Amino acid sequence: MTHVRQVGLIGVGLMGHGIASSLLRAGHQVHFLEHAGNQPVEDLVAAGARPLSTGKEVAQQADIVILCVTGSPQVEAVLFEPNGVLEGLKPNSVVVDCSTALPSSTAQVAARVVKAGGRFMDAAMTRTPKEAAEGRLNLIVGAPKALFDDMRPLLEAFAENIAYAGEVGAGHTLKLLHNFVSLGFSAVLAEATAASRKAGIGADALLDVLGAGGGGGVVLERLRPYIAYNDPSGFRFSVANASKDLGYYHTMTHDLAVEGSIAAAVRDLYQSVDEQQLSIPEVIGVLERR
Repeated sequence: MTHVRQVGLIGVGLMGHGIASSLLRAGHQVHFLEHAGNQPVEDLVAAGARPLSTGKEVAQQADIVILCVTGSPQVEAVLFEPNGVLEGLKPNSVVVDCSTALPSSTAQVAARVVKAGGRFMDAAMTRTPKEAAEGRLNLIVGAPKALFDDMRPLLEAFAENIAYAGEVGAGHTLKLLHNFVSLGFSAVLAEATAASRKAGIGADALLDVLGAGGGGGVVLERLRPYIAYNDPSGFRFSVANASKDLGYYHTMTHDLAVEGSIAAAVRDLYQSVDEQQLSIPEVIGVLERR
């Protein structure tokens, strides 16, 4: 029998909506922050979710608060601004940050949450809104091991694969490493596809050769519909988010004093795309037109 938890959710966007749906299906009570950036929430309310007007109210109703927002500035805002989560945080409540964030910011955020009497874990997400809606996200978690073990049953309500990366901040660090690899490979495939089209190579031939060789894998399959049919739906991730994540990765490599020249080139490519709300597959079309 499911142990019903009172869960607060801030950020009911493409990913957050799926998380909320999955939590409700698992029998948990969901309280979410009303916000103009939310996806339509009528289905969530019909299933029992409760909309609230401030982060403070969400925290007052919940013993677990999940943040599913864009990045570090938004995390800090929803937690620390007036009427934010920290003002309503109950003793021993858990803040779960599912955003993609700067590890240096995460460390400071966690310290403030703990000082206020709460507990903190970063649980960065991979996969897409489709998997979010199905309760099949991947999570990369940074937390004290005891907290991770305590929270795992709840995380399993919306995640299929859960990797324990280490202490607080490790989840966000590993997520940035993952996104650099994923977005870097996407950039390589975009440039290769644009060159292939200009050279008159057919899409089927390109896909066959890449798929059977060094280009095969998850990223190629996400780009496949666009390469074949100019259908961008296989990778619903915006160029703006790619630019943000690679900017975070660049900052992290600078802080770590490690090589980051390839990441800088990939970041510059995405930042050069004029329409930042395009999806990643559509970068192929941009490069083809240049």
